[in-house]
Amino acid sequence: MASRSFLSSRQTGCEPGHGMKLFKKILIANRSEIAVRVIRACKELGIRTVAVFSDVEREALHVRLADEAVCIGPANPAHSYLSIPAILSASELTDSEAIHPGYGFLSENPQFAEACATSGITFIGPAAESMKLGGDKAKARQIMKRRGIPVVPGSDGPVDSEEAALKTAKRIGLPVIIKASAGGGGRGMRIVLEEDELSSAFYMAQREALAAFGNGEVYVEKYLPSIRHIEVQILSDGKGNVIHLGERDCSVQRRHQKLIEESPSPVATEKFRKKLGELAVRAAKAVKYKNAGTVEFIVDQEQNIYFMEMNARVQVEHPVTEELTGVDIIKEQIKIAAGFPLTYKQSQIKPVGHAMECRINAEDPDKFIPSPGKLTLFMPPGGPGVRVDTAAYTGWVVPSHYDSMIAKLIVHAKNREDAIAKMKMALDMFIIEGIRTTIPFHKKVLNHPDFIKGNFGTDFIERMVNPLQSVEVGKNGSTET
Repeated sequence: MASRSFLSSRQTGCEPGHGMKLFKKILIANRSEIAVRVIRACKELGIRTVAVFSDVEREALHVRLADEAVCIGPANPAHSYLSIPAILSASELTDSEAIHPGYGFLSENPQFAEACATSGITFIGPAAESMKLGGDKAKARQIMKRRGIPVVPGSDGPVDSEEAALKTAKRIGLPVIIKASAGGGGRGMRIVLEEDELSSAFYMAQREALAAFGNGEVYVEKYLPSIRHIEVQILSDGKGNVIHLGERDCSVQRRHQKLIEESPSPVATEKFRKKLGELAVRAAKAVKYKNAGTVEFIVDQEQNIYFMEMNARVQVEHPVTEELTGVDIIKEQIKIAAGFPLTYKQSQIKPVGHAMECRINAEDPDKFIPSPGKLTLFMPPGGPGVRVDTAAYTGWVVPSHYDSMIAKLIVHAKNREDAIAKMKMALDMFIIEGIRTTIPFHKKVLNHPDFIKGNFGTDFIERMVNPLQSVEVGKNGSTET
């Protein structure tokens, strides 16, 4: 492991009140805004924190805010934030009792969860078995189908040959989409419109899945071109108590990457919302899920609901739900991991108003290419109902080695119309100089008549760019904007 440097420590207590005793010290195996978010929750609970950082992030905000910090390697994530030995060594050196993985990096790595358990360290998240299931979308489909939870028509499990893929495609009808069993973020995914495209699409999806995830398994689903992506936040304490915190609509995406999230969904009626919640709780119970997680669904134009996948971690967009419900999801994660029952019952969850989140990325807003560099000025907006989760500050250098998201702008208002107005105001008052960001893109979306009406699906961004054609399909079956 690379040389380690420790920052000065500040003494804090370990008693969060009401006679409860939680962890004395938690290591956060992540960086940027999610590390800062976890540190804030720990401070409220009176828990000491340890930050880890790569050698290009010595001046990062999460390093400054933590009680202790350890350098775990060079900028390359494979040798720092993705290095299980480096993180476990940092945990041992600092006598950390638990590790919070945040999202991304090792957050859904079952080997990491198992390594924590072997080392006697509490992993703040679900069990390794739940992660394995979350990472095996084909198997998850099989389990949900057996439990009566609707899934998109497709193969019963992975398809191991072009012939098997073609047989499934003929059974369910074209178009179909070939997906990586261990996939995510649009990788290992190919759309097939015509039968003669299937062969090349199948092998390309396999190769891409193997390269991206180390697992070349793929499965076949019916391709639904115009859908909404709606997910449900769940909490489970492993003691039989499972609740949901309502839905989030994540349909505004570009190449399967979420850009804007909101709750409640513009298309959700109370009856529809109740059904979504019930399905999410059933899905969590089906896999004996513990801790915070998200059950993701796709919804077609007739409002048919289909299980898509389960994310075994806290989501980037969890603040949307926190603003609506008043539930601190990170604190609940920590308490559950420490063995405490859920703080809330389902009857106590009463979402109020409308919340929305825009992901502010260090990217060219026209080309969506990274724009790293030094922030010569960073002035986030404020005011009632405005929240900014970030690790950015004036003078900070946005590194080129990691995800381009530098802030999450969240607003909460009494209804959707007011939430849009508040978000537009907040975007106008968000000043970032020195790099390019996606703020102009978000302004364009919020002023689009279809977004204002709630008339959009996952192809919305493509329709904005090319109104005559929602998705262009290349010769190899890949989706392109």
